[in-house]
Amino acid sequence: MRTADYLIVGQGVAGSVLAWTLDQLGCKVVVTNAPELPSAARVAAGIVNPLTGRKLVQTWQADTLFPFLHQFYREIELKLGVRFFHPRNIYRPFRNLAEKDSYLSITKDPSVAKYIMEGTEDEMYSDVINNPFGGLTVTQSGWVDLPEFLKIIKGYFLEKNQYAEVKVEADWLEMNGDSVVVDNLEVKKVIFCDGAQGHENPLFSWLPYNPVKGQVLTATVSYYPIKNIVNQGIFILPLRDGLIKIGATYSWHDLDWQTTEDGRVFLEKKVQELIKVPYQIVAQQAGIRPSTKDRRPFLGLHPEYASVGIFGGLGTKGVSLAPYLASQYAGFLLNNEELDPETNINRCLSLYYRS
Repeated sequence: MRTADYLIVGQGVAGSVLAWTLDQLGCKVVVTNAPELPSAARVAAGIVNPLTGRKLVQTWQADTLFPFLHQFYREIELKLGVRFFHPRNIYRPFRNLAEKDSYLSITKDPSVAKYIMEGTEDEMYSDVINNPFGGLTVTQSGWVDLPEFLKIIKGYFLEKNQYAEVKVEADWLEMNGDSVVVDNLEVKKVIFCDGAQGHENPLFSWLPYNPVKGQVLTATVSYYPIKNIVNQGIFILPLRDGLIKIGATYSWHDLDWQTTEDGRVFLEKKVQELIKVPYQIVAQQAGIRPSTKDRRPFLGLHPEYASVGIFGGLGTKGVSLAPYLASQYAGFLLNNEELDPETNINRCLSLYYRS
């Protein structure tokens, strides 16, 4: 029988980041993934943004998360000689003078100002973006090429013979006190990182998930010299020369993985108001984000089975949250360090006992 320290179930953003983190700390990690299951990570734009929404709300724990994530992704690139992380500013054109005044007032707050560039060059956008009122620029942002990142992490563990394409079911787990046996593998702990499918896992179905459907478009464009991300209600992300991604919608109903005409119409209407140059839609995708009711992730161990854990519920900000939270979770698993009460699933224990 093979042995390992950890079995990671699911190789989306959460599973990939946690697997790498534990591996780099000297743990033997086996990663499994069900390729036939849909994945939000393969649809998502992978944008990291410290200021979100129309009120420029600072992302939860941004001052800690953003320096950490920049270092985390760059270290993987340097170690493996790859490229998937693209630090980019986010340009936010003002819709009108009232919004401009409101934003400029908000940016006087030092907690917001630290993420705002002084002296935005509006002219560099005006050929292709409608920005008659100017705009502001958010720094410390960027995007992760998620399909490329997932492929790189998969390849890393494949080369170590520590990756398998299989859907691990909860009822496969044989609990043996301080270890778990799954098929012919014995591990200290099984950690579920099963994303949007998490609420279907009978071991953790009691957790208050609140999944959100999102849709994005991919378009070709003959002239689009902008390298930064543009955001005005929707985002325009330059993937490479002549190709952009447009998104995203948010829906808490019709939670399937199918694209809709309504989603396409909504995004096209928004982008037509924002972009000046012709474009052609070449693809539309839909995904389900593993969000939670209190908008905080799910980290911890099962209240009855201490050899089974969860690292999920990262929602719409998984690319930003995962690196730092994986480091925290590793400290919890290896050194019994305390988890942040806002992320620890112990905050939901009453739901478990009620169920």
